[in-house]
Amino acid sequence: MTEQARADVTPDESAPARPVLGYAVAGVLVVLVLGAATRFLETQVPQSASGTSFAKVAKSIEFPVYAIALGLLGNAILTKLAVRDALSSGFRTEFFIKTGLVLLGASINLEILVTAAGPAIIQALLLISIVFGFTWWLGGRLGLEDKLRALLASAVSICGVSAAIAAAGAVQAKKEQLAYAASLVIVFALPSIFLLPWLAETWGLPPAVSGAWIGGNIDTTAAVAAAGALAGEDALQIATIVKTTQNALIGFVAIALTAYFALKVERRDPAAARPGVRQFWERFPKFVLGFIAASIIGTLYLQWGGDKSAITTVNDLRTWFLIFAFVSIGLEFSLRGLREAGWRPVAVFASATVVNIVVALGLAAILFANFDLG
Repeated sequence: MTEQARADVTPDESAPARPVLGYAVAGVLVVLVLGAATRFLETQVPQSASGTSFAKVAKSIEFPVYAIALGLLGNAILTKLAVRDALSSGFRTEFFIKTGLVLLGASINLEILVTAAGPAIIQALLLISIVFGFTWWLGGRLGLEDKLRALLASAVSICGVSAAIAAAGAVQAKKEQLAYAASLVIVFALPSIFLLPWLAETWGLPPAVSGAWIGGNIDTTAAVAAAGALAGEDALQIATIVKTTQNALIGFVAIALTAYFALKVERRDPAAARPGVRQFWERFPKFVLGFIAASIIGTLYLQWGGDKSAITTVNDLRTWFLIFAFVSIGLEFSLRGLREAGWRPVAVFASATVVNIVVALGLAAILFANFDLG
């Protein structure tokens, strides 16, 4: 690089330093304010609508809907004011959702999953294998880059944004690819919150089958909770078990992706060094270990006579972090990113979603047809 070129790219030292920290703090404050507004709407709207013709609808709307709607509204306003990009460093989607996922582990009793949720485990293993395999295959046929294929396949087959984050760490995907995958998850998850419970009721599906279908199909844990609540308490219980079973498999998929990309994809370069244990560890998403640890601690805590109110407090804290995560996703959502990526990733994700709906319904009908809810 010539001296002139260096001068061209060297910032003017006389110019004031950009207050990056200030923008980040302001961005976090935006998330917190919109999160608080989400919680306010979640509790106050049903009360205000009580006794009116909108009471049932108001009661059925859960926090993911409010959070994403407010996030998208904030996105539009901040974009109009030309400050969204400056504040974006405070939209910590990855941190919020990882923290929420770790806290989610505290409410998962691994013993129950192993002894009382055998069908959920079988469904999770079959569904993830089939949908992940189809998405990976179709992405390859349409010429998608391997890292994007990994993110899309993980997101649609396991648990949406959380799985995409785990996959991104495993394959070292670009931030833009992760944001794109997260946007697709939200685009397809939002209508599913209302569509699947409605279809389950229309078709007269038993609560256990409805819950297993919802838990196995909708990509995000929060959206599953919202849809399960619409389908009824019994369906919500099964949906939660099925989805948390899939969540528990994030770590295994992350390890598999780490191994595949390190040992095969990146080995296509003859000059590439053979990966060691340290590289595997650096790529492995550490929050998965926190998720497992929280699950073990929560299980042992209750078995040793611990107060259930403590788990309730953790669950409430988890809800806050998930609210912040969904608000951040709305704030980060970019139609421009979807347009720039073209039609092929959308076609892959849409096709995989259809396969997921059909396969999840078939497995739920087979495995949970005679499931006793007690």
